[in-house]
Amino acid sequence: MTSRFAWLSALLILVAGPAVAAPPLQVVASFSILADMAREVGGDQVQVTALVGPDGDAHVYEPTPADAKLVSRADLLIVNGLGYEGWFDRLFASAAAKAPVVVASTGIRPRTMEEEGEGRVTDPHAWQDLANGRRYVANIAAALARVAPDRAAVFDANARAYDQRLAALDAWVRAELGSIPREQRWAITSHDAFGYFGQAYGVGLLAAVGVSTEAEPTARGVAALVRQMKDEAVRVVFVENMSDPRLVRQIARDAGGQVGGELYADALSPPEGPAPTYEAMFRYNTATLKAGLEANAKPVSR
Repeated sequence: MTSRFAWLSALLILVAGPAVAAPPLQVVASFSILADMAREVGGDQVQVTALVGPDGDAHVYEPTPADAKLVSRADLLIVNGLGYEGWFDRLFASAAAKAPVVVASTGIRPRTMEEEGEGRVTDPHAWQDLANGRRYVANIAAALARVAPDRAAVFDANARAYDQRLAALDAWVRAELGSIPREQRWAITSHDAFGYFGQAYGVGLLAAVGVSTEAEPTARGVAALVRQMKDEAVRVVFVENMSDPRLVRQIARDAGGQVGGELYADALSPPEGPAPTYEAMFRYNTATLKAGLEANAKPVSR
């Protein structure tokens, strides 16, 4: 009887075959930072593609027919929102996409500012505050769970572990920059992408142009920056990985300052670069800023 039962059990296993793992969800993110977050939360349960890849500028991006195909086949689409991807609605319509869209910045209090010739505008770069980044992660995890409820426990566990690392990173950034005297925590960047960072971590970051790299610098605005650098002994300026560095370098020369290094604002670096993930980006930017801000106390040779 026992041998017959064992034989029947073996036969059933043979007929049923091995369990087949569900294929990974096809996730399309608008740009590289969101794609990295999605990979952290989704793990091996997702295959993530970024429409705007490393060192790319989502402000001026022009979607391609290949992008429309990706979007049409996606299980989930992730965008930043806050007016960042002005091209996305057109792409979504042209692709006749049916996948749900998660706006990663949902629930965040947006920062607004006055821009010359534009009036009051919303700053879309909310990921530059790690507290906001943690909200992005929670929103992405919830969206993945809605698409694949059977994998919700995996997404939740990954998101919790990731959130703990981001919380620890936030504390480290505060400690690192908090060691710089407040009067030295001033610098110039290529465009106004670090407002949330400055607000969160107590750094005054002025910019050559506004929140979008599409904006054109004005002679009056550049002259005001040069005067402010001279008046307040701001000696350091930073270029950005996806912006033309020539204007910022000219401002540094005119104000008797120096270039403090390259920051990653709207895009990660390629895998071989110093900022291939959201976490690595924050560590690299913080270390680069700290070294540059220390120069504000030192005379610069002309």
